[in-house]
Amino acid sequence: MKAVVLAGGYATRMWPITKHRPKMFLPIGESTVIDRIFDELEADDRISEVFVSTNERFADDFAAHLDEKGYEKTTLSVEETTAEDEKFGVMGALGQLVERENVDDDLLVIAGDNLISFEVSEFLDFFEAKDAPSLAAYDVGSLERAKSYGLVNLDGDEVVDFQEKPADPKSTLVSIACYAYPRDVLPLIEEYLESGENPDEPGWFVQWLQDRQSVHAFTFEGAWFDIGTPESYLDAVAWTLDGGTLVADDATLENTTLGENVHVMSGATVRNSRLDNCVVFPDATIVDCTIRDSIIDEQTHVEKIDFAGALIGAHTTISNGNEH
Repeated sequence: MKAVVLAGGYATRMWPITKHRPKMFLPIGESTVIDRIFDELEADDRISEVFVSTNERFADDFAAHLDEKGYEKTTLSVEETTAEDEKFGVMGALGQLVERENVDDDLLVIAGDNLISFEVSEFLDFFEAKDAPSLAAYDVGSLERAKSYGLVNLDGDEVVDFQEKPADPKSTLVSIACYAYPRDVLPLIEEYLESGENPDEPGWFVQWLQDRQSVHAFTFEGAWFDIGTPESYLDAVAWTLDGGTLVADDATLENTTLGENVHVMSGATVRNSRLDNCVVFPDATIVDCTIRDSIIDEQTHVEKIDFAGALIGAHTTISNGNEH
């Protein structure tokens, strides 16, 4: 079985934090969003090869990351785009990858920005038992939230209706961009694209496929974070830290109070300050501040300010409201 980890997004809603780094490399506790997935795929003997689907802009970043981590199964597969408006769409990029890499095997497709509480191996067990196209589904608990995702209606665990981003959702069970396809389904991706169907979200393909054959849903409880906004990223960090703090050994804290869910990384300095629900990147400096619900990027200097809900880009200096 092969696997594709989708990592081609530009995460513009999280700029400037993700303007020069893939959002999949954002730290979540001791790991990163995408390394949690890589580690599971590396450990599962059913997966023989993992294709990392990314864009030209971040290809070098991914190549360096994979080389540093030493994953044995991963292969970088690059789509020829460098900006958001050039993207092929998820299904368009997946169709190109299947052709480019000559994939002829059962295929797991999972989003590299998904933080999930179940183990991928559990999903693969489900897929093997059903021997049919399968997806993972989660109850988001909100009709308003459900409008942003692919909505799943089930009879038992069989999908009887699938609607991508419905304006008037009837339930709150959504697909979470974790799919498994038997090898005989892969040629249908090309048929789907050549017939002029929507090349964007993979849910459109599931909606099309569900009209033609049985599709099953692996439902789970626990947690799921679709990390695409600063708020969802901080929520994922909070779930991982579970109210605690994570401070690098070489970070400096002086006369500082850390509230819940604070991650302070290597080389950062925090003096005479209070932080709550924050992520502080390497070599940042925070002095005489009260900061809540914020992300402070690397080599940033903030002093004598009180703020909440901020994203402060790398190499920025802010003091008494003045930014440089």
